[in-house]
Amino acid sequence: MHVGILGPVEAHSPDGKIAVGGPRPRTLLAMLALRAGEIVLLDRLIDELYGSEPPSDAANALQGQVSRLRRALGDASLIEFHPAGYRLALAPDHVDAHRFVSLAAEGQQALERGDSQGAESLLSEALQLWRGPALADIDAQDHATRLEQQRSAATNALIAARIRLGKADVQEIADLVQQHPLDERLRGYLMQALNQQGRQAEALQAFEDARSLLADELGTDPSPELRAIHLQILRGQTHRELPAQLTSFVGRQDELRRLASMSSRLVTLTGPGGAGKTRLALRSAGPDAIFVDLAPVKDVSAATLQALGLKETVLAPEDRLTLALRERDTLLILDNCEHVIVQAAQLAQHLLSTCPSLRILATSREALGITGEMLCPVPPLKPEQSVALFVDRARLVNPAFVQDQHTVDICRELDGLPLAIELAAARTRTLTTEEISARLGDRFRLLTKGNRAAAPRHQTLRAVVEWSWDLLDSDERDLAASIATFSGGATLEAVEQVCRHDLEVLEALVDKSLVDATDGRYRMLVTIREFCSQHKRVDAEHARYFLDLARRADPELRGRDQLRWFARLTAEHANCLQAVEWATEHDPELALQLVAELSWYWYVKGSRTEVRALAEKLVARVSEQSTEEYAILLALAAPERVQNVLQGLSGPIKQPFVLIAWAMLSGPPDPGAPRTELQNEVERSDDPWIQGLIGFSNSYTGFVANGDRAPAIACARKALKQFQDLGERWGAAQVMDVLANLTDDPHEALALTEEALRAVGELGAKEELAELRGRRADRLLDIDVDEAERDYLEALDMATQAGLAATRALATAGLAKIAQRRGDLAKAEQLLRDAQKELGFGWMHNAAKLQIEAALTELPRTPGV
Repeated sequence: MHVGILGPVEAHSPDGKIAVGGPRPRTLLAMLALRAGEIVLLDRLIDELYGSEPPSDAANALQGQVSRLRRALGDASLIEFHPAGYRLALAPDHVDAHRFVSLAAEGQQALERGDSQGAESLLSEALQLWRGPALADIDAQDHATRLEQQRSAATNALIAARIRLGKADVQEIADLVQQHPLDERLRGYLMQALNQQGRQAEALQAFEDARSLLADELGTDPSPELRAIHLQILRGQTHRELPAQLTSFVGRQDELRRLASMSSRLVTLTGPGGAGKTRLALRSAGPDAIFVDLAPVKDVSAATLQALGLKETVLAPEDRLTLALRERDTLLILDNCEHVIVQAAQLAQHLLSTCPSLRILATSREALGITGEMLCPVPPLKPEQSVALFVDRARLVNPAFVQDQHTVDICRELDGLPLAIELAAARTRTLTTEEISARLGDRFRLLTKGNRAAAPRHQTLRAVVEWSWDLLDSDERDLAASIATFSGGATLEAVEQVCRHDLEVLEALVDKSLVDATDGRYRMLVTIREFCSQHKRVDAEHARYFLDLARRADPELRGRDQLRWFARLTAEHANCLQAVEWATEHDPELALQLVAELSWYWYVKGSRTEVRALAEKLVARVSEQSTEEYAILLALAAPERVQNVLQGLSGPIKQPFVLIAWAMLSGPPDPGAPRTELQNEVERSDDPWIQGLIGFSNSYTGFVANGDRAPAIACARKALKQFQDLGERWGAAQVMDVLANLTDDPHEALALTEEALRAVGELGAKEELAELRGRRADRLLDIDVDEAERDYLEALDMATQAGLAATRALATAGLAKIAQRRGDLAKAEQLLRDAQKELGFGWMHNAAKLQIEAALTELPRTPGV
């Protein structure tokens, strides 16, 4: 049910219009609808229906009218009786007047906060609800007058919104002026609408008409507001329309929302060249904004006067601008301020202090740096927005373009930089995305064909970055080139020690959008980094710094503060690899030291597969030697050759990875084999971490040798305490895994394994996570086969990512056990054959091979085969 009172009073059901006959039932319906959902007092209703001469039995008469109305509506429950009065049981938004008031209020609020487009939409919807004069066919003058006043206010607000949008209807306003000739606000709207259409003479005449009428009818002069509009027109305050955009706007929803929420009168969009600052500024501004392109100019004030359509006079340009803008509630866009930053800042401060209703939106590669400025950084596009932009622009030159994986790769390689993406997309007319992706190593040569009509600095990728480079002083250029050496960003400490510049110079690069400062690290976009690195590199200093950092970090990786140091080296992972790569080419002995110092970090993080190719390259560049560092290098690059070097070492051991490599490649020591000097040296060590490792090893090997469980458990618990006292999660996890093997209680074994998984999970130890996930599956086999299967599959996936062939083989063998238990012997055999193919060199591989061969041998003897 809906009730309309913005026009003749009527009711509508889902089946159509309801005939409500007689003025009193319609009046009753209108009075109840005006307060829909509320109880209207009996006395109030009687007064509205009968005025000053109610019948003697007014209550009964009212009841009769209610009955008539109920019958007309066809639903007696719509008119509820209450001791104090009656209530129309409808939600307010089912009455057009309530809906109108709500929409009009929202529209006026939108107008007040500067959302002209939203205001127009809401107010138009509100006014479309009217069908004629309010309460047209009943006697309810007071209510009708109030509604008409609200209608008039909404109409005025709608006109104001359309004037801000530059699309006011002159004839519509003129008709309203004829109906309300003394309404100065409408007169002002008419003058503004005429002026926007270039009809200044008519606008000035409209003011003269208003002045004559006000003098004749009221004996007064025009209001200050109307005189201000007249003055604006006399000054010729028109401005160019905003530049029309020839392509669609993609992404930036977060930045648009942030801009809409900013309350400062000066907002500066900052970001590197090609980030899309201008497009974002134009998108966020209303059509009445004043746009000043500063890129080609040297005089900011003169350019602003020109954008306003004003000629220079004897007044200083700043004073002329103040005179033009003082009374205006508008937005001034100062675009591309970076090369005239001081002038732009001075003009902005002058205008904001002399024009109280003016707002300024600036775009610049650095902040203006004046009081009251609010910054809105414009970061690279998000991945999905980057791809959407590429696809949109590619289809402009190649309508048949279809997105593929190379599209995603290109956008990632270009850092989500909009201009670079648009330049790359333009090449799809002649190149495939695969060809574009392959050529991005020389992006400055590839991305050279842009929009011929664009500003020169936006026609090629090199020009974009060169524009920023040319604005730097000599110290800033030197530091920018030095920071470009860092492939993974840099800490302040690294910048100061490697690049040898003060913090103030670094802050200047951040301010100028050449460097991004986030979470204590300083980074460059790949495109900017590639350009800057062509001017200077500090690779030797970079490599020595990261050798020193690795030396400081290594002992901390096995102590209570290990999480912080693992996180620090993880943040520097790319820089460490870069340092090793450079040193391998230019200083192999330095590279050998780096590999040794980073070996434990690489092992725990599961990076051995990643660094193997680099290690193989280094092996070819250093001479054979009987050193711990060389043994580590062989363990990474050629594990089949490391055994002889390990046997020749005598200690003391500086890097624990030597011991792990020894254990992985040699397996448990043979009790009958002669002892080596290295074994004796290790067992004499007073290093608590090595003591814990010996306890862990003795526990495992002792139980394997004699099967005596109790002393093995006691030895393991002692080792566990040593690692826990150190706060060392990796070692503690290894011992917990041994204890899980030693216990007879499967639930205790499972709990210990889960605790070990938590410990290595905190370290992000990929190899141990994969191995322990497989062992958890082993321990679940007799508890929950389905969960065990999920763990084997997860272990298989993790081992694949970490490059652990033996762990993959064991996980596959575990899945074979499950297939065998379920009676699928053919699948079990196939899985075991697949597992065999995974295995290669080393003790761990040999141990896995024995397990798989035993399983294959037992498989044919399974009942039913």
